[in-house]
Amino acid sequence: MANLLEVRDLAVEFAARRGTLRALDGVSFDIAPGEVLGVVGESGAGKSLTGAAIIGLIEPPGRIVAGEIRLEGERIDNLPEAAMRRIRGRRIGAIFQDPLTSLNPLYSVGRQLTETILTHLPISAAAARERAAQLLADTGIPAAAERLDHFPHQFSGGMRQRVVIALALAAEPRLIVADEPTTALDVSIQAQIITLLKSVCRKHSAAVMLITHDMGVIAETCDRVAVMYAGRVAEIGPVDAVIRTPAHPYTAGLMRCIPAVAGAARERLAQIPGAMPRLNAIPKGCAFHPRCEKQWGRCTAERPELLAAGATHAACWLHAQEGRA
Repeated sequence: MANLLEVRDLAVEFAARRGTLRALDGVSFDIAPGEVLGVVGESGAGKSLTGAAIIGLIEPPGRIVAGEIRLEGERIDNLPEAAMRRIRGRRIGAIFQDPLTSLNPLYSVGRQLTETILTHLPISAAAARERAAQLLADTGIPAAAERLDHFPHQFSGGMRQRVVIALALAAEPRLIVADEPTTALDVSIQAQIITLLKSVCRKHSAAVMLITHDMGVIAETCDRVAVMYAGRVAEIGPVDAVIRTPAHPYTAGLMRCIPAVAGAARERLAQIPGAMPRLNAIPKGCAFHPRCEKQWGRCTAERPELLAAGATHAACWLHAQEGRA
């Protein structure tokens, strides 16, 4: 089966007064139809920027300087804004962290849904309103037909996020980019939204790129996961393999930071020493080597590409066939 989304060697730079800063550097991954790919990492790793590049929402002074983004075989990273606007909503849907940023407070949710549907689908206004009500019902909003005429402030946070999911699915897109869709919600609501996102997207045969910092959400939701660090993919592979047998020291560090609920209690939570490097101070070689307890000579001199590491691929010289020097 052909991949629905293909990202190859994507690089994004920002022009600054003291030079150019490279925020993404050689990011590559695929998403198959119906697949949920999780993208995880610390703040500043480049997760949200990767999603913005795919949606076509990188604002100046940021720009894509290298690589390709292909949606169902069609290259979309070099399209004019007018052409990209037609793809956004119709073929790519977006769900953001704060639902209030996606909803116009002056319009009813029904108006916002029907306008989106009419913009992208060749159906009548009556059919669009009927479809809008069905989308609200599909996303678990009770009395959906009556609530079409309600405004965003009349919904709770969890219900607003359900409206945003309905809005993202309004034109039956092939790909959903969900950027921290549960972070602003209560823990009790998060599981409901994640279950809803999975079931609705499977029903509509949409692929999902789920951006989050929560490994629990990744474990419950995704088929594969890409771990990002300093603007690059550090490790990518099936969720079970990445979580149970992480191949990159950074991924292993993230796993150790998760509190143990069962079993022997730890006196202290493990932590990764140091911090994510600034864009103007990315170390030579592997960007993670100053924080890595397993770093050796080659790590400080050469930047590793993704290498086969069991069931996953990791950008780590520990998995180079040449072995240690």
